[in-house]
Amino acid sequence: MRTTSNPVFRNLPKQEGSGYASFGSATAGAAQVTQQFGQPQYTQAEPYRTGPDSRPMTIDDVVTKTGVTLGVLTVGALISYFFVSNNNALAAPFVIGGGLIGLVLVLVATFGRKMDNPAIVLAYAAAEGVFLGALSFMFTNIEFGGAGGSALIGQAVLGTFGVFFGMLVVYKTGAIRVTPRLTRMIIGALIGVVVLALGNLVASFFMDGGFGLRDGGPIAIIFSLVCIGIAAFSFLLDFDAADKLIRAQAPEKAAWGVAFGLTVTLVWLYIEILRLLSYFNSD
Repeated sequence: MRTTSNPVFRNLPKQEGSGYASFGSATAGAAQVTQQFGQPQYTQAEPYRTGPDSRPMTIDDVVTKTGVTLGVLTVGALISYFFVSNNNALAAPFVIGGGLIGLVLVLVATFGRKMDNPAIVLAYAAAEGVFLGALSFMFTNIEFGGAGGSALIGQAVLGTFGVFFGMLVVYKTGAIRVTPRLTRMIIGALIGVVVLALGNLVASFFMDGGFGLRDGGPIAIIFSLVCIGIAAFSFLLDFDAADKLIRAQAPEKAAWGVAFGLTVTLVWLYIEILRLLSYFNSD
């Protein structure tokens, strides 16, 4: 069974098989698609049991709830950016406060199995909006050692959604198969970059710049490119996990969990793209 590098998508129906992805194209049912000699085969799987007041999740639910979540995040980011641009002293509190609240909500949603709770999802979006708005200002403002201004933020946003839609096309066309081996490789790479990032943070307390993973030099550029690549491939696993929920007739509210997981990956991707662009715009 395939898993996902995004912990938000871990609680999925137990289904066997691998194959080409079909996010948004599979009909609701209890079928698992596998690929053998170019012909799809279907094996029976246990579907979710929805209550009398619930209906199975559809791709429209995923799109709608993801749009609402990203809308809340965007509004939060704009408000945060406005306040920080008028009072630079708010930058650090917004970044630290928004980041910590977002992290706590991710942990609560993941380990408390509340990924489909709209209140938690939207609260996370609001907290991350505050975090991203302030962080974007710090990355692009001269007073914080940044450069590029709002134009750099626009480039990062375009780059983020460009990667997202590009990987969605790759997923739907089956250009890259989501296999157990690919999943293990992505999860292993994800663990690797997290360990390196934490090690660099600890090392920075004892030596200037740590291991050089975030100082803007050649190693930092390579590290950011690796992180962007891992985040991009993580979308394939996230789409696959969402596709399983649709095929297993998960209840409608499960779409909030899908929106949550996709937003987590989008936030990470945006930060890495913005960081990379800031390297090229710094003196």
